Amino acid sequence: MKKILVLGGDGFCGWPTALYLSAQGNDVMVVDNLSRRKIDIDLETESLTPISSIGERISAWHDVSDKTIEFRNIDVARDYDRLKALLVSYKPDAVVHFAEQRSAPYSMKSVDAKRYTVDNNITATHNVLAAIVEADLDVHLVHLGTMGVYGYGWSGEAIIPEGYLEVMVETPGGSLRKEILHPADPGSVYHMTKTLDQLMFAFYAKNDGVRVTDLHQGIVWGTQTEQTSLDERLINRFDYDGDYGTVLNRFLMQSTIGHPLTVHGTGGQTRAFIHISDTVRCIEIAISNAPERGERPAILNQVTESRRVRDLATMLAELTGAEVKYLPNPRFEADENTLYVENQKFLDLGLQPTTLSEGLMTEVRDIAEKYSARVDTSKILATSKWRKGM
Repeated sequence: MKKILVLGGDGFCGWPTALYLSAQGNDVMVVDNLSRRKIDIDLETESLTPISSIGERISAWHDVSDKTIEFRNIDVARDYDRLKALLVSYKPDAVVHFAEQRSAPYSMKSVDAKRYTVDNNITATHNVLAAIVEADLDVHLVHLGTMGVYGYGWSGEAIIPEGYLEVMVETPGGSLRKEILHPADPGSVYHMTKTLDQLMFAFYAKNDGVRVTDLHQGIVWGTQTEQTSLDERLINRFDYDGDYGTVLNRFLMQSTIGHPLTVHGTGGQTRAFIHISDTVRCIEIAISNAPERGERPAILNQVTESRRVRDLATMLAELTGAEVKYLPNPRFEADENTLYVENQKFLDLGLQPTTLSEGLMTEVRDIAEKYSARVDTSKILATSKWRKGM
């Protein structure tokens, strides 16, 4: 049994991870400032699935599992002293860091959203690293990053490696072979914060011996895990709005209510995907395979497959009879790209991927059908634009 602190444990990835780790017999504490719920209020939208209060969630988990998850309301980006004190008193074996604003479209929505994303994400990550060092604890930090740190500049020309790239540098004494962090190419303010995260991880691993695993995750699809499906009070988020809804979940909701599947641009953007149930399993695998103190951060690509957006829309249209509608692309990106991603590390460590099969898509679609009356159609279209004048 490990003692695990889950920062951002009330969110889309954090909540099912906390339940999964608890189900495996770990001592789990969730830290969250409930900011994602506040953003729903600001955007005047809500999850397609009804989300219970954090207190009800924790009580329901105890009812169905007889296990206890503790909760602390702490803003990791602002309450440094409380965070450090918690680390000192709780003495976790691992800290799982989800405590960042996770939406690229939201991060481009306005100047305020951009500034909030930078202030929250960068400060939260640095506070966690600084507090681990000041608390003098040998803690393994597992961070949920994004495939977006790589960008799509090399798409189709090379396989995206797992974090590090081997290069040859010409020197006066001859050629020097070296491994460096893969050049960053963020496509939004959100992705930019994740590229800055990895520089902080590299520094604190080198300077202070902090053990770090950085997981470059693809787009998450699906809603439920084995644990969240045990009781409706445990149900996970299903975001469908233009700011927080991931592309496949948005398509599933749209097909359910008879709304055209909204493909932005040509739909030729290839994205990496992973099911939410694989996300929680990957976190567990990462915790169990910590780097040694003094090693550089371990970087793993947390993806299971890659698909073009228009191919996903076509797949769902064939399954459901939905119409596909092409709209202007609000993002500043290439019309077409291919994407080849190395993900062998997780496969070697035992991950058995959940693929985009018809049966699993039906499972998710059933969630959309059950709660379709909760859809606010005015929130479906993506409105955040990457540049002025678009």
